[in-house]
Amino acid sequence: MTHYVPDNPLIVQGDHTVLLETVGPRYEEGRDALLAFAELVKSPEYVHTWRITPLSLWNAAAAGHTADSVVQVLTDLAKYPVPENVPVSIREHMLRYGTLRLVRDGSWLRLEVDDEVDLEVIRALKPVQDLLGDPVDAVSVRIHPRHRGELKQVLTHQGHPVQDLAGFDDGDALDFALSTELANGEPWGLRDYQVEAVDAFVGGVGQTAVGGCGVVVLPCGAGKTLVGVAAMARLGMRTLVLCTGNEALQQWKREILRRTTLTEDEVGEYSASVKELRPVTLTTYQLLTWRKDRYAPPAHFHLFYDANWGLIVYDEVHLLPAPIFRETAMLQARRRLGLTATLVREDGRETDVFALVGPKRFDLPWKTLEHQGWIASAECVEIRIPLADADRLRYAGAGERDRFRIASSNARKGVMVQTLLERHPDDQVLVLGTYLDQLRWIARRFDLPVITGRTPRREREELFERFRQGQERVLALSKVGNFAIDLPSASVAIQLSGTFGSRQEEAQRLGRVLRPFGPSNRAFFYTLVTADSKEQEFAERRQLFLTEQGYPYRIEVMA
Repeated sequence: MTHYVPDNPLIVQGDHTVLLETVGPRYEEGRDALLAFAELVKSPEYVHTWRITPLSLWNAAAAGHTADSVVQVLTDLAKYPVPENVPVSIREHMLRYGTLRLVRDGSWLRLEVDDEVDLEVIRALKPVQDLLGDPVDAVSVRIHPRHRGELKQVLTHQGHPVQDLAGFDDGDALDFALSTELANGEPWGLRDYQVEAVDAFVGGVGQTAVGGCGVVVLPCGAGKTLVGVAAMARLGMRTLVLCTGNEALQQWKREILRRTTLTEDEVGEYSASVKELRPVTLTTYQLLTWRKDRYAPPAHFHLFYDANWGLIVYDEVHLLPAPIFRETAMLQARRRLGLTATLVREDGRETDVFALVGPKRFDLPWKTLEHQGWIASAECVEIRIPLADADRLRYAGAGERDRFRIASSNARKGVMVQTLLERHPDDQVLVLGTYLDQLRWIARRFDLPVITGRTPRREREELFERFRQGQERVLALSKVGNFAIDLPSASVAIQLSGTFGSRQEEAQRLGRVLRPFGPSNRAFFYTLVTADSKEQEFAERRQLFLTEQGYPYRIEVMA
Protein backbone atom coordinates (compact mmCIF):
# COMPACT_ATOMS: atom_id res chain seq x y z
CA MET A 1 0.00 0.00 0.00
CA THR A 2 1.31 3.45 -0.95
CA HIS A 3 2.56 5.49 1.99
CA TYR A 4 0.17 8.39 2.50
CA VAL A 5 0.19 11.14 5.17
CA PRO A 6 -2.94 13.28 4.68
CA ASP A 7 -1.83 16.26 6.82
CA ASN A 8 1.52 16.64 5.09
CA PRO A 9 1.52 19.63 2.68
CA LEU A 10 4.03 18.59 -0.04
CA ILE A 11 3.68 16.50 -3.18
CA VAL A 12 7.16 15.97 -4.59
CA GLN A 13 7.27 15.16 -8.30
CA GLY A 14 9.91 13.49 -10.42
CA ASP A 15 10.55 16.61 -12.52
CA HIS A 16 11.80 18.41 -9.36
CA THR A 17 8.65 20.44 -8.90
CA VAL A 18 7.02 20.43 -5.50
CA LEU A 19 3.30 21.09 -4.99
CA LEU A 20 2.46 22.83 -1.72
CA GLU A 21 -1.12 22.63 -0.50
CA THR A 22 -2.13 25.91 1.14
CA VAL A 23 -5.19 24.78 3.14
CA GLY A 24 -3.66 22.11 5.38
CA PRO A 25 -2.39 22.52 8.95
CA ARG A 26 1.31 22.35 7.94
CA TYR A 27 1.24 24.85 5.07
CA GLU A 28 3.42 27.50 6.76
CA GLU A 29 5.91 24.87 7.91
CA GLY A 30 6.19 23.59 4.35
CA ARG A 31 6.54 27.07 2.86
CA ASP A 32 9.27 28.11 5.29
CA ALA A 33 11.17 24.87 4.68
CA LEU A 34 11.05 25.25 0.88
CA LEU A 35 12.41 28.81 1.08
CA ALA A 36 15.84 27.40 1.92
CA PHE A 37 16.30 25.34 -1.25
CA ALA A 38 13.52 25.91 -3.82
CA GLU A 39 11.91 28.68 -5.90
CA LEU A 40 8.22 29.50 -6.24
CA VAL A 41 6.92 29.14 -9.81
CA LYS A 42 3.19 29.88 -9.50
CA SER A 43 0.72 30.42 -6.71
CA PRO A 44 -2.98 29.97 -7.42
CA GLU A 45 -5.35 29.74 -4.47
CA TYR A 46 -5.00 26.18 -3.19
CA VAL A 47 -1.82 24.62 -4.57
CA HIS A 48 1.49 26.45 -5.06
CA THR A 49 4.16 25.08 -7.41
CA TRP A 50 7.81 25.25 -6.38
CA ARG A 51 10.85 24.10 -8.33
CA ILE A 52 14.14 22.72 -7.02
CA THR A 53 16.94 24.04 -9.26
CA PRO A 54 20.72 23.63 -9.27
CA LEU A 55 21.16 27.28 -8.26
CA SER A 56 18.68 27.04 -5.39
CA LEU A 57 20.54 23.95 -4.13
CA TRP A 58 23.98 25.60 -4.48
CA ASN A 59 22.77 28.59 -2.47
CA ALA A 60 21.44 26.17 0.15
CA ALA A 61 24.79 24.38 0.28
CA ALA A 62 26.67 27.67 0.60
CA ALA A 63 24.38 28.64 3.48
CA GLY A 64 25.30 25.44 5.35
CA HIS A 65 22.42 23.14 4.44
CA THR A 66 23.34 19.57 3.54
CA ALA A 67 21.84 17.27 0.93
CA ASP A 68 20.71 14.92 3.71
CA SER A 69 18.88 17.73 5.51
CA VAL A 70 17.08 18.81 2.32
CA VAL A 71 16.05 15.24 1.50
CA GLN A 72 14.91 14.75 5.10
CA VAL A 73 12.69 17.85 4.90
CA LEU A 74 11.04 16.56 1.74
CA THR A 75 10.58 13.09 3.23
CA ASP A 76 9.12 14.43 6.49
CA LEU A 77 6.65 16.79 4.79
CA ALA A 78 5.67 14.76 1.71
CA LYS A 79 2.12 13.49 1.41
CA TYR A 80 3.29 10.63 -0.84
CA PRO A 81 6.69 8.93 -1.17
CA VAL A 82 9.38 11.11 -2.71
CA PRO A 83 10.29 9.85 -6.23
CA GLU A 84 13.59 7.98 -6.10
CA ASN A 85 15.34 10.20 -8.65
CA VAL A 86 14.82 13.41 -6.65
CA PRO A 87 17.10 12.61 -3.65
CA VAL A 88 19.73 11.33 -6.09
CA SER A 89 19.60 14.62 -8.06
CA ILE A 90 19.64 16.76 -4.91
CA ARG A 91 22.72 14.98 -3.60
CA GLU A 92 24.43 15.23 -6.97
CA HIS A 93 23.90 18.99 -7.26
CA MET A 94 24.63 19.89 -3.65
CA LEU A 95 27.74 17.74 -3.46
CA ARG A 96 28.98 19.50 -6.59
CA TYR A 97 29.33 22.72 -4.56
CA GLY A 98 32.76 22.44 -2.99
CA THR A 99 34.26 19.92 -5.41
CA LEU A 100 35.85 22.80 -7.35
CA ARG A 101 37.85 25.16 -5.16
CA LEU A 102 39.90 28.24 -5.89
CA VAL A 103 42.85 28.70 -3.50
CA ARG A 104 45.91 30.92 -3.43
CA ASP A 105 49.14 29.72 -4.97
CA GLY A 106 51.73 32.43 -4.36
CA SER A 107 50.99 35.31 -6.71
CA TRP A 108 48.68 33.03 -8.74
CA LEU A 109 45.55 31.06 -7.92
CA ARG A 110 44.98 27.33 -8.20
CA LEU A 111 41.78 25.49 -9.14
CA GLU A 112 41.58 22.26 -7.17
CA VAL A 113 39.27 19.31 -7.79
CA ASP A 114 38.55 16.12 -5.86
CA ASP A 115 39.20 13.73 -8.72
CA GLU A 116 41.49 13.93 -11.76
CA VAL A 117 38.57 12.95 -14.02
CA ASP A 118 36.77 16.09 -12.81
CA LEU A 119 39.73 18.17 -13.96
CA GLU A 120 39.68 16.53 -17.38
CA VAL A 121 35.98 17.36 -17.67
CA ILE A 122 36.69 21.01 -16.80
CA ARG A 123 39.59 21.20 -19.25
CA ALA A 124 37.33 19.83 -22.00
CA LEU A 125 34.85 22.70 -21.68
CA LYS A 126 35.62 25.09 -24.54
CA PRO A 127 34.48 28.32 -22.78
CA VAL A 128 36.94 27.55 -19.97
CA GLN A 129 40.04 26.57 -21.90
CA ASP A 130 41.46 30.08 -22.40
CA LEU A 131 41.08 30.79 -18.67
CA LEU A 132 43.18 27.85 -17.46
CA GLY A 133 46.92 27.99 -16.88
CA ASP A 134 49.41 25.16 -16.63
CA PRO A 135 48.55 22.04 -14.63
CA VAL A 136 50.10 21.83 -11.17
CA ASP A 137 49.36 18.14 -10.69
CA ALA A 138 46.67 15.63 -11.62
CA VAL A 139 43.97 17.42 -9.58
CA SER A 140 44.82 21.12 -9.89
CA VAL A 141 45.59 23.78 -12.46
CA ARG A 142 47.06 27.26 -12.13
CA ILE A 143 44.74 30.29 -12.70
CA HIS A 144 45.82 33.87 -13.36
CA PRO A 145 44.21 36.20 -10.76
CA ARG A 146 42.65 38.35 -13.51
CA HIS A 147 40.60 35.32 -14.62
CA ARG A 148 39.21 34.62 -11.14
CA GLY A 149 35.78 36.14 -11.70
CA GLU A 150 35.29 35.13 -15.31
CA LEU A 151 36.26 31.52 -14.54
CA LYS A 152 33.68 31.31 -11.73
CA GLN A 153 31.05 32.91 -13.95
CA VAL A 154 31.66 30.55 -16.89
CA LEU A 155 31.90 27.40 -14.77
CA THR A 156 28.70 28.24 -12.89
CA HIS A 157 26.86 28.64 -16.18
CA GLN A 158 28.27 25.26 -17.22
CA GLY A 159 26.83 23.66 -14.08
CA HIS A 160 30.06 23.59 -12.05
CA PRO A 161 29.93 26.06 -9.14
CA VAL A 162 33.28 27.10 -7.70
CA GLN A 163 33.86 27.54 -3.99
CA ASP A 164 36.18 30.54 -3.78
CA LEU A 165 38.65 30.05 -0.91
CA ALA A 166 41.36 32.29 -2.35
CA GLY A 167 40.75 35.04 0.19
CA PHE A 168 40.93 38.79 -0.28
CA ASP A 169 43.24 41.78 -0.23
CA ASP A 170 42.52 43.73 2.94
CA GLY A 171 42.60 47.21 1.45
CA ASP A 172 43.46 50.30 3.49
CA ALA A 173 42.62 50.06 7.18
CA LEU A 174 39.85 52.28 8.51
CA ASP A 175 39.50 52.39 12.27
CA PHE A 176 35.94 53.24 13.36
CA ALA A 177 33.13 51.74 15.39
CA LEU A 178 29.37 51.70 15.64
CA SER A 179 28.06 54.39 17.96
CA THR A 180 25.93 53.39 20.94
CA GLU A 181 23.50 56.30 20.78
CA LEU A 182 22.12 58.75 18.22
CA ALA A 183 22.80 62.49 18.16
CA ASN A 184 19.72 63.13 20.33
CA GLY A 185 21.06 60.79 23.02
CA GLU A 186 18.70 57.94 22.12
CA PRO A 187 20.46 54.57 22.62
CA TRP A 188 20.42 52.08 19.78
CA GLY A 189 21.90 48.71 18.88
CA LEU A 190 21.72 46.10 16.16
CA ARG A 191 18.85 43.64 16.27
CA ASP A 192 19.72 39.97 16.78
CA TYR A 193 19.04 39.02 13.16
CA GLN A 194 21.18 41.90 11.90
CA VAL A 195 24.09 40.63 14.00
CA GLU A 196 23.50 37.13 12.60
CA ALA A 197 23.53 38.52 9.06
CA VAL A 198 26.86 40.29 9.63
CA ASP A 199 28.34 37.16 11.22
CA ALA A 200 27.20 35.06 8.25
CA PHE A 201 28.76 37.47 5.77
CA VAL A 202 32.07 38.07 7.51
CA GLY A 203 32.74 34.44 8.42
CA GLY A 204 36.10 35.39 9.95
CA VAL A 205 38.28 38.21 8.67
CA GLY A 206 41.49 36.43 7.67
CA GLN A 207 42.66 36.04 4.09
CA THR A 208 41.53 32.42 4.02
CA ALA A 209 38.09 33.18 5.50
CA VAL A 210 35.14 31.42 3.90
CA GLY A 211 33.05 34.58 4.26
CA GLY A 212 33.80 38.04 2.97
CA CYS A 213 31.67 37.78 -0.16
CA GLY A 214 28.01 37.06 -0.66
CA VAL A 215 24.46 38.35 -0.38
CA VAL A 216 22.26 39.19 2.60
CA VAL A 217 18.53 38.98 1.86
CA LEU A 218 16.19 40.91 4.18
CA PRO A 219 12.79 42.54 3.65
CA CYS A 220 12.43 46.25 2.98
CA GLY A 221 12.22 47.99 6.33
CA ALA A 222 14.30 45.36 8.12
CA GLY A 223 17.47 47.46 8.19
CA LYS A 224 19.64 46.18 5.33
CA THR A 225 21.55 49.48 5.40
CA LEU A 226 22.45 48.90 9.05
CA VAL A 227 23.73 45.42 8.17
CA GLY A 228 25.97 47.04 5.56
CA VAL A 229 27.21 49.69 8.00
CA ALA A 230 27.88 47.06 10.66
CA ALA A 231 29.81 44.91 8.17
CA MET A 232 31.95 47.95 7.32
CA ALA A 233 32.68 48.53 11.00
CA ARG A 234 33.43 44.84 11.63
CA LEU A 235 35.95 44.67 8.78
CA GLY A 236 37.47 48.12 9.38
CA MET A 237 38.52 48.73 5.79
CA ARG A 238 38.18 51.42 3.14
CA THR A 239 34.74 50.95 1.59
CA LEU A 240 32.97 51.79 -1.67
CA VAL A 241 29.15 51.74 -1.55
CA LEU A 242 27.16 51.47 -4.80
CA CYS A 243 23.59 52.80 -4.54
CA THR A 244 20.52 52.76 -6.79
CA GLY A 245 20.17 56.53 -6.97
CA ASN A 246 20.83 59.82 -5.25
CA GLU A 247 18.07 59.35 -2.65
CA ALA A 248 19.58 56.02 -1.65
CA LEU A 249 23.06 57.57 -1.57
CA GLN A 250 21.91 60.35 0.77
CA GLN A 251 20.12 57.85 3.00
CA TRP A 252 23.28 55.72 3.26
CA LYS A 253 25.32 58.80 4.08
CA ARG A 254 22.92 59.88 6.84
CA GLU A 255 22.89 56.42 8.40
CA ILE A 256 26.68 56.05 8.30
CA LEU A 257 27.15 59.38 10.05
CA ARG A 258 24.34 58.70 12.56
CA ARG A 259 25.37 55.17 13.47
CA THR A 260 29.17 55.26 13.46
CA THR A 261 32.09 57.28 14.76
CA LEU A 262 33.01 58.33 11.21
CA THR A 263 33.08 62.08 10.54
CA GLU A 264 31.88 64.18 7.59
CA ASP A 265 35.48 64.37 6.36
CA GLU A 266 35.69 60.58 6.15
CA VAL A 267 32.46 59.95 4.18
CA GLY A 268 32.47 61.14 0.59
CA GLU A 269 29.96 61.42 -2.23
CA TYR A 270 30.97 60.63 -5.80
CA SER A 271 28.07 61.92 -7.88
CA ALA A 272 27.33 64.07 -10.89
CA SER A 273 27.77 67.24 -8.81
CA VAL A 274 30.42 66.16 -6.27
CA LYS A 275 33.56 64.05 -6.82
CA GLU A 276 34.90 63.17 -3.36
CA LEU A 277 37.24 60.25 -2.77
CA ARG A 278 37.14 59.50 0.96
CA PRO A 279 37.77 56.46 3.21
CA VAL A 280 34.06 55.65 2.73
CA THR A 281 32.82 56.72 -0.70
CA LEU A 282 29.25 56.46 -1.98
CA THR A 283 28.26 56.48 -5.64
CA THR A 284 25.42 55.27 -7.88
CA TYR A 285 25.01 52.62 -10.54
CA GLN A 286 23.81 55.31 -12.95
CA LEU A 287 26.98 57.36 -12.61
CA LEU A 288 29.29 54.36 -12.90
CA THR A 289 27.62 53.17 -16.11
CA TRP A 290 27.29 56.63 -17.69
CA ARG A 291 28.87 56.95 -21.17
CA LYS A 292 29.60 60.01 -23.28
CA ASP A 293 28.08 58.14 -26.21
CA ARG A 294 26.90 54.60 -26.91
CA TYR A 295 30.32 53.51 -28.22
CA ALA A 296 32.41 54.98 -25.41
CA PRO A 297 33.37 52.94 -22.34
CA PRO A 298 31.77 53.90 -19.01
CA ALA A 299 33.43 57.13 -17.95
CA HIS A 300 33.74 56.49 -14.20
CA PHE A 301 34.86 52.87 -13.83
CA HIS A 302 38.21 54.22 -12.71
CA LEU A 303 36.58 54.74 -9.30
CA PHE A 304 36.92 51.01 -8.68
CA TYR A 305 40.71 51.37 -8.92
CA ASP A 306 41.34 54.90 -7.62
CA ALA A 307 41.63 53.65 -4.03
CA ASN A 308 42.69 50.52 -2.23
CA TRP A 309 39.18 49.37 -1.31
CA GLY A 310 38.82 46.58 1.22
CA LEU A 311 35.03 46.22 0.81
CA ILE A 312 32.53 46.98 -1.96
CA VAL A 313 28.86 47.10 -0.98
CA TYR A 314 26.23 46.57 -3.68
CA ASP A 315 22.92 48.00 -2.48
CA GLU A 316 19.87 46.34 -4.12
CA VAL A 317 22.23 43.85 -5.74
CA HIS A 318 19.39 42.27 -7.75
CA LEU A 319 19.46 45.43 -9.92
CA LEU A 320 23.15 45.20 -10.77
CA PRO A 321 23.61 46.50 -14.36
CA ALA A 322 25.45 44.32 -16.87
CA PRO A 323 28.51 46.65 -17.07
CA ILE A 324 28.90 46.44 -13.27
CA PHE A 325 28.78 42.64 -13.52
CA ARG A 326 31.65 42.76 -16.01
CA GLU A 327 33.71 45.04 -13.81
CA THR A 328 32.91 42.99 -10.70
CA ALA A 329 34.49 40.00 -12.46
CA MET A 330 37.77 41.93 -12.21
CA LEU A 331 37.31 42.77 -8.51
CA GLN A 332 37.36 39.33 -6.96
CA ALA A 333 40.23 40.14 -4.60
CA ARG A 334 38.00 42.71 -2.85
CA ARG A 335 35.40 41.71 -0.29
CA ARG A 336 31.90 42.10 -1.74
CA LEU A 337 28.58 42.44 0.08
CA GLY A 338 25.29 42.38 -1.80
CA LEU A 339 22.13 43.61 -0.06
CA THR A 340 18.63 42.97 -1.36
CA ALA A 341 15.05 42.19 -0.46
CA THR A 342 14.84 39.62 -3.26
CA LEU A 343 17.42 37.78 -5.33
CA VAL A 344 14.91 37.54 -8.18
CA ARG A 345 16.20 39.01 -11.45
CA GLU A 346 13.87 39.27 -14.43
CA ASP A 347 16.83 38.76 -16.83
CA GLY A 348 17.70 35.39 -15.28
CA ARG A 349 21.19 36.48 -14.18
CA GLU A 350 20.88 35.18 -10.63
CA THR A 351 23.78 32.82 -11.43
CA ASP A 352 26.01 35.84 -12.11
CA VAL A 353 25.16 37.31 -8.71
CA PHE A 354 26.06 33.92 -7.20
CA ALA A 355 29.35 33.64 -9.11
CA LEU A 356 30.60 37.24 -9.01
CA VAL A 357 29.21 38.81 -5.83
CA GLY A 358 28.90 35.58 -3.88
CA PRO A 359 26.37 33.04 -2.64
CA LYS A 360 23.43 33.84 -0.41
CA ARG A 361 24.86 34.07 3.11
CA PHE A 362 21.75 35.04 5.07
CA ASP A 363 18.03 35.01 4.33
CA LEU A 364 15.16 35.56 6.75
CA PRO A 365 11.51 35.03 5.68
CA TRP A 366 9.46 38.22 5.65
CA LYS A 367 6.70 36.67 7.75
CA THR A 368 9.20 35.74 10.48
CA LEU A 369 10.12 39.39 10.94
CA GLU A 370 6.45 40.36 10.79
CA HIS A 371 5.62 37.94 13.59
CA GLN A 372 8.49 39.39 15.64
CA GLY A 373 7.12 42.90 15.12
CA TRP A 374 10.12 44.23 13.19
CA ILE A 375 8.10 44.94 10.04
CA ALA A 376 4.45 45.82 9.68
CA SER A 377 1.73 43.24 9.15
CA ALA A 378 0.59 43.72 5.55
CA GLU A 379 -2.64 42.91 3.76
CA CYS A 380 -2.28 42.59 -0.01
CA VAL A 381 -5.38 43.22 -2.13
CA GLU A 382 -5.73 42.95 -5.90
CA ILE A 383 -8.67 45.00 -7.17
CA ARG A 384 -9.88 44.00 -10.63
CA ILE A 385 -11.45 46.82 -12.60
CA PRO A 386 -13.25 46.36 -15.96
CA LEU A 387 -12.56 48.59 -18.94
CA ALA A 388 -15.17 51.02 -20.17
CA ASP A 389 -16.89 49.93 -23.41
CA ALA A 390 -14.88 52.32 -25.61
CA ASP A 391 -11.59 51.14 -24.11
CA ARG A 392 -12.63 47.49 -24.54
CA LEU A 393 -12.94 48.11 -28.28
CA ARG A 394 -9.53 49.79 -28.40
CA TYR A 395 -8.03 46.94 -26.39
CA ALA A 396 -9.49 44.29 -28.71
CA GLY A 397 -7.88 45.85 -31.78
CA ALA A 398 -4.48 46.63 -30.24
CA GLY A 399 -1.17 44.77 -30.35
CA GLU A 400 0.22 42.94 -27.32
CA ARG A 401 2.35 45.80 -25.96
CA ASP A 402 -0.36 48.40 -26.58
CA ARG A 403 -2.87 46.15 -24.84
CA PHE A 404 -0.77 46.22 -21.69
CA ARG A 405 -0.53 50.03 -21.84
CA ILE A 406 -4.29 50.41 -22.39
CA ALA A 407 -5.05 48.08 -19.48
CA SER A 408 -2.52 49.74 -17.17
CA SER A 409 -3.90 53.21 -17.94
CA ASN A 410 -7.55 52.22 -17.43
CA ALA A 411 -9.31 55.51 -16.56
CA ARG A 412 -11.71 53.73 -14.22
CA LYS A 413 -8.80 53.23 -11.82
CA GLY A 414 -9.31 56.86 -10.80
CA VAL A 415 -12.67 56.01 -9.26
CA MET A 416 -11.07 53.24 -7.21
CA VAL A 417 -8.29 55.57 -6.01
CA GLN A 418 -10.99 57.88 -4.63
CA THR A 419 -12.72 54.92 -2.95
CA LEU A 420 -9.48 53.80 -1.30
CA LEU A 421 -8.56 57.29 -0.12
CA GLU A 422 -12.01 57.49 1.50
CA ARG A 423 -11.51 53.99 2.99
CA HIS A 424 -8.29 55.17 4.71
CA PRO A 425 -9.04 58.79 5.72
CA ASP A 426 -6.49 58.91 8.54
CA ASP A 427 -3.62 56.98 6.94
CA GLN A 428 -0.67 58.28 4.98
CA VAL A 429 -0.88 56.95 1.45
CA LEU A 430 1.58 56.41 -1.43
CA VAL A 431 0.11 56.27 -4.95
CA LEU A 432 2.62 54.36 -7.10
CA GLY A 433 2.68 54.25 -10.89
CA THR A 434 4.87 53.49 -13.88
CA TYR A 435 3.25 55.67 -16.55
CA LEU A 436 3.94 59.34 -15.90
CA ASP A 437 0.91 60.70 -17.78
CA GLN A 438 -1.36 58.44 -15.71
CA LEU A 439 0.36 59.46 -12.47
CA ARG A 440 0.12 63.17 -13.29
CA TRP A 441 -3.57 62.76 -14.21
CA ILE A 442 -4.27 61.18 -10.82
CA ALA A 443 -2.23 63.90 -9.10
CA ARG A 444 -4.25 66.65 -10.81
CA ARG A 445 -7.55 64.91 -10.12
CA PHE A 446 -6.90 64.61 -6.38
CA ASP A 447 -4.60 67.62 -5.99
CA LEU A 448 -1.62 65.50 -4.95
CA PRO A 449 2.08 66.35 -4.99
CA VAL A 450 3.87 64.09 -7.47
CA ILE A 451 7.53 63.03 -7.63
CA THR A 452 9.08 61.68 -10.83
CA GLY A 453 12.61 61.29 -12.14
CA ARG A 454 12.43 64.87 -13.43
CA THR A 455 11.53 66.40 -10.09
CA PRO A 456 14.49 68.56 -8.93
CA ARG A 457 16.45 67.07 -6.06
CA ARG A 458 15.66 69.86 -3.59
CA GLU A 459 11.93 69.69 -4.37
CA ARG A 460 11.99 65.90 -3.90
CA GLU A 461 13.66 66.19 -0.52
CA GLU A 462 11.21 68.88 0.60
CA LEU A 463 8.19 66.77 -0.43
CA PHE A 464 9.57 63.65 1.24
CA GLU A 465 10.16 65.61 4.43
CA ARG A 466 6.67 67.14 4.34
CA PHE A 467 5.25 63.64 4.01
CA ARG A 468 7.39 62.35 6.90
CA GLN A 469 6.16 65.24 9.07
CA GLY A 470 2.51 64.54 8.18
CA GLN A 471 2.09 67.83 6.30
CA GLU A 472 1.22 65.83 3.17
CA ARG A 473 -1.11 62.87 3.67
CA VAL A 474 -0.94 61.46 0.11
CA LEU A 475 2.07 61.42 -2.19
CA ALA A 476 2.22 60.22 -5.81
CA LEU A 477 5.46 58.48 -6.82
CA SER A 478 6.85 57.17 -10.10
CA LYS A 479 9.44 54.37 -10.27
CA VAL A 480 11.90 56.62 -8.39
CA GLY A 481 10.00 55.61 -5.26
CA ASN A 482 10.66 51.89 -5.69
CA PHE A 483 13.95 51.87 -3.78
CA ALA A 484 15.59 53.16 -0.63
CA ILE A 485 13.04 55.84 0.22
CA ASP A 486 12.60 56.00 3.99
CA LEU A 487 8.96 56.99 4.59
CA PRO A 488 8.14 55.18 7.83
CA SER A 489 4.74 56.86 8.31
CA ALA A 490 3.33 55.42 5.05
CA SER A 491 0.83 52.67 5.84
CA VAL A 492 -1.12 52.38 2.57
CA ALA A 493 0.18 51.89 -0.97
CA ILE A 494 -2.02 52.08 -4.06
CA GLN A 495 -0.30 50.64 -7.13
CA LEU A 496 -1.79 52.10 -10.31
CA SER A 497 0.50 50.35 -12.75
CA GLY A 498 3.70 48.33 -12.83
CA THR A 499 6.53 47.17 -15.07
CA PHE A 500 5.10 44.10 -16.80
CA GLY A 501 5.68 40.99 -14.64
CA SER A 502 8.42 42.39 -12.39
CA ARG A 503 8.43 40.41 -9.14
CA GLN A 504 11.24 42.55 -7.73
CA GLU A 505 9.24 45.74 -8.28
CA GLU A 506 6.22 44.24 -6.52
CA ALA A 507 8.38 43.35 -3.52
CA GLN A 508 10.04 46.76 -3.39
CA ARG A 509 6.72 48.59 -3.59
CA LEU A 510 5.23 46.58 -0.76
CA GLY A 511 8.39 47.42 1.15
CA ARG A 512 7.52 51.12 1.07
CA VAL A 513 4.81 50.47 3.70
CA LEU A 514 6.42 47.74 5.83
CA ARG A 515 8.27 49.95 8.27
CA PRO A 516 6.61 49.64 11.72
CA PHE A 517 4.42 52.55 12.78
CA GLY A 518 1.72 53.28 15.35
CA PRO A 519 0.01 50.86 17.72
CA SER A 520 -1.70 48.78 14.98
CA ASN A 521 1.49 48.11 12.97
CA ARG A 522 -0.69 47.27 9.93
CA ALA A 523 -0.13 48.08 6.28
CA PHE A 524 -2.29 47.80 3.16
CA PHE A 525 -1.01 47.20 -0.36
CA TYR A 526 -3.60 47.66 -3.11
CA THR A 527 -2.87 46.73 -6.71
CA LEU A 528 -5.33 48.06 -9.30
CA VAL A 529 -5.54 45.65 -12.21
CA THR A 530 -7.71 45.73 -15.33
CA ALA A 531 -9.86 42.59 -15.35
CA ASP A 532 -9.45 39.97 -18.09
CA SER A 533 -6.43 41.70 -19.60
CA LYS A 534 -2.69 41.32 -20.17
CA GLU A 535 -2.20 43.35 -17.01
CA GLN A 536 -4.01 40.69 -14.98
CA GLU A 537 -1.75 38.00 -16.46
CA PHE A 538 1.37 39.99 -15.54
CA ALA A 539 -0.02 40.72 -12.07
CA GLU A 540 -0.13 37.01 -11.31
CA ARG A 541 3.57 36.75 -12.13
CA ARG A 542 4.43 39.93 -10.20
CA GLN A 543 2.90 38.48 -7.05
CA LEU A 544 4.96 35.28 -7.03
CA PHE A 545 7.78 36.44 -4.79
CA LEU A 546 5.49 37.95 -2.17
CA THR A 547 3.30 34.85 -2.20
CA GLU A 548 6.46 32.82 -1.60
CA GLN A 549 7.05 34.99 1.48
CA GLY A 550 3.55 34.25 2.78
CA TYR A 551 1.52 37.22 1.51
CA PRO A 552 -1.69 35.91 -0.10
CA TYR A 553 -3.56 38.40 -2.30
CA ARG A 554 -7.23 38.95 -1.54
CA ILE A 555 -9.22 39.64 -4.72
CA GLU A 556 -11.83 42.39 -4.93
CA VAL A 557 -13.86 43.04 -8.09
CA MET A 558 -15.08 46.52 -8.95
CA ALA A 559 -18.65 46.51 -10.24
